[in-house]
Amino acid sequence: MKCLVVVTHPSGDSLCKLLSKRVVNKLTQMGHEVIVEDLYAAKFEPALTTAERESYYSDSYESSSISGQVCRLEEAEALILLFPTWWFCFPAMLKGWFDRVWGPGIAYDHARDFGPIKPRLNNLRKVLVITTLGSPWWVDRLIMRRPVKRIMKMALLATCARNSKLNFLSLYNSEKLNAKSISRFNHRIEKVLNTWER
Repeated sequence: MKCLVVVTHPSGDSLCKLLSKRVVNKLTQMGHEVIVEDLYAAKFEPALTTAERESYYSDSYESSSISGQVCRLEEAEALILLFPTWWFCFPAMLKGWFDRVWGPGIAYDHARDFGPIKPRLNNLRKVLVITTLGSPWWVDRLIMRRPVKRIMKMALLATCARNSKLNFLSLYNSEKLNAKSISRFNHRIEKVLNTWER
């Protein structure tokens, strides 16, 4: 498959970057075509521009400044997102990638009567989210009810990529992990990727 790996973390030595290298190596060994989109390294501008917003309901969405990102998303059969969960939300950089790149005519089409949008990412079959959280599992699951997973599943994939299957892996207490905990999490990642055999 054509796999798009989107990495979002400002620190080069972060756990997210370490996990992303493991993911890329595994996918490559399996024979998949892998493209890495490191949003911070690419100095991606997350803020939706005036031209982009004003073209949202026009005949053509103004995506010329993000054409590379658009092309990579449209061609992807598998999407892997690696990022930290901050304040139980996506990092601003990743949220901006959704705001700008998952635009009309790319990820979805507007209905003529402004009803439900129509999905366009029909090529996307697999989605793997790998996220780190400083909080313990029970805060995210029992108190907050996994807001990032719900947004990913219901707001983004259910409306833009209905043919895709989501796997969502959360690494809790990420600021006080030991090597054994990270190794166990890597095993969970590999278990999901092993189901992606051609």
